[in-house]
Amino acid sequence: MYGLLLFILFTPGVSEFLCMSSDLEMSYTFCDSVGHIFMFNLTPCSIVDKSTWRAALTWIPRSDINFLKIVFNVWYNGAKALHWKEILCSGEDDKYSECGTLKGETIATEFDIKGARITFPKGTYNVILEAFSDDSENNMVMCLNIT
Repeated sequence: MYGLLLFILFTPGVSEFLCMSSDLEMSYTFCDSVGHIFMFNLTPCSIVDKSTWRAALTWIPRSDINFLKIVFNVWYNGAKALHWKEILCSGEDDKYSECGTLKGETIATEFDIKGARITFPKGTYNVILEAFSDDSENNMVMCLNIT
């Protein structure tokens, strides 16, 4: 069964239901205090078919994206399971076309998420996704709490 996961985020602190299937329930809140214009689609809305998920992202950033660092923290059943940082845009020879986007411009991109190499045991996952426009992680441009 294929589903569509779609969310548009506007208001901080408000929990929104994202997706429900026989094997997956998802919701989100912002973990920062500023509202965003953000949309994310994930097909299928399931972890049973782990071959490949198709993702689409639309976002209007609140600052220029000359530098972009992403920080993922994942908890599984209350225990920290993953801490991962990645610099996506550095301002030099960036491989992503979204790098260099100016404040107020729309980022619209699609990408595949390869799931076959990831095993997800049944349980509760909390994912904190933070995006920073500086390497020192002082200028946060987005923060999501996905459960």
